[in-house]
Amino acid sequence: MNTKLHAVTDTVGWPIRFFMTAGQVSDYTGARALVRRLPAADWLLGDRGYDADWFCEALVGMGISPCIPGRKSRGKAVKYDKRRYKRRNRIEIMFGRLKDWRRVATRYDRCPKVFLSAIALAATVIFWL
Repeated sequence: MNTKLHAVTDTVGWPIRFFMTAGQVSDYTGARALVRRLPAADWLLGDRGYDADWFCEALVGMGISPCIPGRKSRGKAVKYDKRRYKRRNRIEIMFGRLKDWRRVATRYDRCPKVFLSAIALAATVIFWL
């Protein structure tokens, strides 16, 4: 089974929200699910997979400035703050902390609901420590 985990973190890198999709599903599905319940923020740092005009417009409508580089296949280049984008490593650090949990790293659970529950449990402990 292949799944993709979409996450929202705060500025420090603590996990706030998760959404899981099938591995072959586009990142836009995860973006659509998470954009509705984003916490108040000044900036959103996102991966290239979240580069969509509707997503950036939704963020601007919420008062959040997007910092998302354009996809390689995009015809027109997208402007973004490269210095600020370097801070995106904090979400990678959060995923690394989740993978410290053996159950999450080796994917013992085949059911996506049970796997997401294990991720939520690990994230809760990470958040408290």
